[in-house]
Amino acid sequence: MPSPNLFKRALARKQAQIGLWSTLPFPYVTELLAGAGFDWLMLDTEHTASDPDRMQQQLQALAAERDRPSSAVVRPPWNDTVMIKQYLDIGAQSLLLPFVQDRDEAEAAVAATRYPPQGVRGMGGTMRASRFGRDMRYVAQAAEELCVLVQIETAEALERLEEIAGVDGVDGVFIGPADLSASMGVAGDIHHPRVRAAIDDAIGRILACGKAPGILMLDEKRARECLDLGALFVAVGTDQVLLRKSADDLARRFQPAAPPAATTPPSTY
Repeated sequence: MPSPNLFKRALARKQAQIGLWSTLPFPYVTELLAGAGFDWLMLDTEHTASDPDRMQQQLQALAAERDRPSSAVVRPPWNDTVMIKQYLDIGAQSLLLPFVQDRDEAEAAVAATRYPPQGVRGMGGTMRASRFGRDMRYVAQAAEELCVLVQIETAEALERLEEIAGVDGVDGVFIGPADLSASMGVAGDIHHPRVRAAIDDAIGRILACGKAPGILMLDEKRARECLDLGALFVAVGTDQVLLRKSADDLARRFQPAAPPAATTPPSTY
């Protein structure tokens, strides 16, 4: 039978899950991060040079960590039936599907994760998810352990939040703060008062729908505010930013002090 989805079960218990956003698509990096102790790792393919082959290796690397295991959440590059099938077949159990704008798109996301007659997921008899066909119960029980998270990233999607969150089979709704700020006319300013107010309001509305709210928030104070508001899956950092900032800070500490500015002698003309 499919492995228990500990991430999905924690969200159902309303147990907050702290995650790290991983944009470096290399199994070696995934294995390193898997031992850090985060509840979940978001393995991205939307904004990285990744594909199902690389992702399968990342899932294997994450599963190799036994002492402090993290749950994998995979983000396909788009809410696309074929892409969803590929990532499910290699063993992903929790998917974060980007740019869901309305109820129809949310329903399509869920349908892509379900076998007929409940959905449209194609049958694959010997894929990794079913232990290459050895798990005879996979097809009947897979949906119980799949976690479908839809991402709302625009002001228009926020207007339709309840109809999106109300779709049966959607386990959580993730608020994309960067794209949301762009759609509100303040691109990149996720701390703009209007963006902050929209995020705060959305967290409460998602909870009122009985679904788990999620967000990526690198500012620790703001991340804790979102958790206090009821956000249940919160990514509090990204591997690329952590590496970049650490490298920049270390290099800066060892750079020689800038020499005093040269003075230009007064002109004799």
